[in-house]
Amino acid sequence: RMFHDDELEESEKFYVGQPRVLLLIYALYNTLVARSEMVCYFVIILNHMISASMITLVLPILIFLWAMLSVPRPSKRFWMTAIVYTEVAIVIKYFFQFGFFPWNKHVDYTKDKPYHPPNIIGIEKKEGYVHYDLVQLLALFFHRSILKCHGLWDEDEKGDSSTNKEDTDDELSLAGGRRDSSASLKSVNLAASVESIHVHFPEQQTAIRRKSSSSISQLSHRSSFSSHRSKRGKYIFKNINHSTLSLYFLQCKFCVTKSHCGLCCFRTLQVYVPIRQFFYNLIHPDYSAVTDVYVLMFLADTVDFIIIVFGFWAFGKHSAAADITSSLSEDQVPEAFLVMVLIQFGTMVVDRALYLKKTVMGKVIFQVILVFGIHFWMFFILPGVTERKFSQNTVAQLWYFVKCVYFGLSAYQIRCGYPTRVLGNFLTKSYNYVNLFLFQGFRLVPFLTELRAVMDWVWTDTTLSLSSWICVEDIYAHIFILKCWRESEKRYPQPRGQKKKKVVKYGMGGMIIVLLICIVWFPLLFMSLIKSVAGITNKPLDVSITITLGGYQPIFTMSAQQNQLKSLDPNEFNEFLRSYRGNTAALQFLEGYAREDITRADLEGNSNSLWTISPPSRQKMIQGLRDFNADFTVVLSWTIQRYKNMKYLFLSFLSRILEEVYPYYIKAPSDSLAKPIKQLLRGMSPDYGKQYDCKWENITVSLVKNTSEEWWVLDQLGKRQKTSQESLELFIFSDKVSPPSLGFLAGYGIMGLYASVVLVIGKFVREFFSGISHSIMFEELPNVDRILKLCTDIFLVRETGELELEEDLYAKLIFLYRSPETMIKWTREKT
Repeated sequence: RMFHDDELEESEKFYVGQPRVLLLIYALYNTLVARSEMVCYFVIILNHMISASMITLVLPILIFLWAMLSVPRPSKRFWMTAIVYTEVAIVIKYFFQFGFFPWNKHVDYTKDKPYHPPNIIGIEKKEGYVHYDLVQLLALFFHRSILKCHGLWDEDEKGDSSTNKEDTDDELSLAGGRRDSSASLKSVNLAASVESIHVHFPEQQTAIRRKSSSSISQLSHRSSFSSHRSKRGKYIFKNINHSTLSLYFLQCKFCVTKSHCGLCCFRTLQVYVPIRQFFYNLIHPDYSAVTDVYVLMFLADTVDFIIIVFGFWAFGKHSAAADITSSLSEDQVPEAFLVMVLIQFGTMVVDRALYLKKTVMGKVIFQVILVFGIHFWMFFILPGVTERKFSQNTVAQLWYFVKCVYFGLSAYQIRCGYPTRVLGNFLTKSYNYVNLFLFQGFRLVPFLTELRAVMDWVWTDTTLSLSSWICVEDIYAHIFILKCWRESEKRYPQPRGQKKKKVVKYGMGGMIIVLLICIVWFPLLFMSLIKSVAGITNKPLDVSITITLGGYQPIFTMSAQQNQLKSLDPNEFNEFLRSYRGNTAALQFLEGYAREDITRADLEGNSNSLWTISPPSRQKMIQGLRDFNADFTVVLSWTIQRYKNMKYLFLSFLSRILEEVYPYYIKAPSDSLAKPIKQLLRGMSPDYGKQYDCKWENITVSLVKNTSEEWWVLDQLGKRQKTSQESLELFIFSDKVSPPSLGFLAGYGIMGLYASVVLVIGKFVREFFSGISHSIMFEELPNVDRILKLCTDIFLVRETGELELEEDLYAKLIFLYRSPETMIKWTREKT
């Protein structure tokens, strides 16, 4: 071996011989060291999520708009800024913890107020106010030590010395370049207020790396040293910046004139010029390692979209107990949900447009607007809308963390640049079952395929019309699916002349059979199980009874509530069932009810209202009662009020005698009027051989008079609970109701489910089974490689700007599908 060291070999053997747990700890530590920069970012963001104040807001914004956009890595200036800022924040927080400040005297009253000034600034008094800041400072010092170990901490200073050494050589090269016919001056950039001349030297000069956009104050010093270390590139980019000289002249002039306004302009230019140069170098790099992380950004936005849908209540006022299904079932769209969904969807559309146009400048502007807008909304507007601090809103914290992941990916995309070519869908890069099923699932999402196709057509340079574009997309999707199936047939070949295996037949065929049977019988199974298995007991809240004689003033009104509505205990329920032994109809009815579904209402016999009737009406009613030849009706009505204020009313018109007028058992269904239960009323002969008509209970009615008041008293004769007081008993059998989450399906009923679910699904299934003969020439293609390559060629020439060639290839694709003979030649197996 060329390099041999006994100590290194002994060290390697010692390392390999360590326990696996220790090796895992070593690997985790090495991972921490390699990603110490990301650890610092994570701790800073976590500190801001928990503190949510203006003090901690500065560093996350600097991360997304400075550190993550720096090439090749954040400069020493950023890390020193972060360290010094964290130390100052710790001191400020410690200083404002003393109790002599006025706002620290009522901490318990103001700690949950989102717009309390100390809470917004971050100087409120609280326990553990500095814990996360200390962890943040520790992470920053750890990263600083890692950079020093690798010699990257003082890279900027070394770059300064190397740059100063090359200044004379650059000036000589510039003078020689002026005499050369191949002018070295390649670009001149004139700013609005400052002139910058960028001079490029020939490739024979010493190699430097691309202009560094990591340092805001030093325009191109760091790139010089980085180029010597990496040895990448064979040209020199030197920035002779006349703006610096202009600033020096302005400074001298301001010192002479002592103009306050001019001094302010000078200070402004000192801040503006480095920032402008930073973003200019970012948008116009000499070279860029293009990458494509749009898929990851789209997934982050999708996760945020899901968080909004299932946690929309966290973004609105007084909506902590809201349910999106109940709100939508009541045709009510919460404003917070609507605004969040539209904003999230709008950002996804804009991001797609920027990705298709491949404009880095637009992406930078969008990044700046989004970073400031999201932070301003999440930490200054949202707490006022929800009336709770951001640190107490878990869903908003989760949404913000995922959005920070998106910001990091977006910054990485800006720093590396967009890809020059975008070919097809990201799910069509390989041909296996995973890509096949994910792609088909992507196409099943309503309007997603259509929206993507139209957006791609709008923001992509092409000569094809919208219909031709959609035609190419459909052909490509169809050929990709066929390619996946052909690849699966190659991986799992079926020998010729052998029957299909039982695993395949029973696996695929059995699953389809079970699926079709479930679809056909889904409504019946759903409606039968929704109440018996998942049903919720819906006990009555109020039971009221009213009795009226002949349409006159009611003589009796009484209601039972709360303690007067009692459930049966196990002994009473068993005794109740034994009393109907032998009554087949009653037992069959009781099979559908459990003990908790039966409620006994105890109504007091005394009316809760006085009988106020005028003397003429009283005399007329007495005359009607004395006329035995005419019928005098007694109207008995009851009202059962259950959840959702469902009222049930039933009227009974009987003769003037009060025999068999009281329904002892009442059924309270979930969607119709309450009615007596005929199966449970006494009507069976002693030998249980014949069933009589339904017999109701008898009640006694008496009028009680006082000196100047009178009221009616009722008493039931055949009560199960033998009480000496006048009272009425009423047994209510409450049907179970469907859970609120499934109420929107149960509301359709059996016929509604058959019409809306089974028939619609059956239509699609029938089209799949009956339309095969019309698509044989497009489905049974043995080899689709040439067609797939033709579609890919169309995408490629479109990205390279060869629009005439795009038209020719599209015409070739259309001719191929119009000519069956050519299709057969193109799709033959290769021999």
